[in-house]
Amino acid sequence: MSLAMAVTAAAAASMVAVSPAVSPPCPAVVVQTTFASAAQARDHKAVTYDTKLVPLSAKVVVVEFLGKPRHYENEHEHGHDHDHQHMGGAARSTPTQSPSPQSPSPQGTQSPQGKGQGTFVGVWVRGVKAHHTFGVHVHTKPCGTMPDDSGPHYQNTKDPKQPSVNPKYANPRNEVWLDLTTNGHGEGYAKAQVDWRFRDSEARSVVIHEHATATGKGHAGMAGTRVACVKVPFKG
Repeated sequence: MSLAMAVTAAAAASMVAVSPAVSPPCPAVVVQTTFASAAQARDHKAVTYDTKLVPLSAKVVVVEFLGKPRHYENEHEHGHDHDHQHMGGAARSTPTQSPSPQSPSPQGTQSPQGKGQGTFVGVWVRGVKAHHTFGVHVHTKPCGTMPDDSGPHYQNTKDPKQPSVNPKYANPRNEVWLDLTTNGHGEGYAKAQVDWRFRDSEARSVVIHEHATATGKGHAGMAGTRVACVKVPFKG
């Protein structure tokens, strides 16, 4: 079994209650690649801007599933809580996302598919800096030679004020946050579940930041310098 298949199977299993009557869902997107230099952004799926944190030899897998997980209604972890476990030796960080009174109002631009349809995103890295916490988010544009080329965070309801640092909009219910902490081998895994779908062609990358994501007013969603980026053609 390839690395991408193993990660995809583990991600699929985490979406559904394990039962002989339940078949794991098929991924909408699977990206498996090795980080290249930023100068090669045009021809490579993933690039690093900081080789000390994300070396050229590091590997990454990103998977996306569409549909509401069967256990979603029973999830009670909110916001940026993390459940650190192990999957194939990887330090696993799982920010689960559930509706909250602090979620954005229906005003603004939302995914046309509406709530209840659901999106699951998983990311796995190997060979990055060991024992380090990275902020990881879905962004709106593809990776480029410069860190800012990937644009802002994707938001289900767009903050009318940019850059968005208001926790009403910059939060793990309105965005996709995949913060992870690596183990001694520089390996880590994170998953995120939201109850909406991406708008067509508006979610195009996963960006890895230098430290964990902030949540406070005035700096919500900030996670320091963009150290690496993965091109992902997310489905809506």
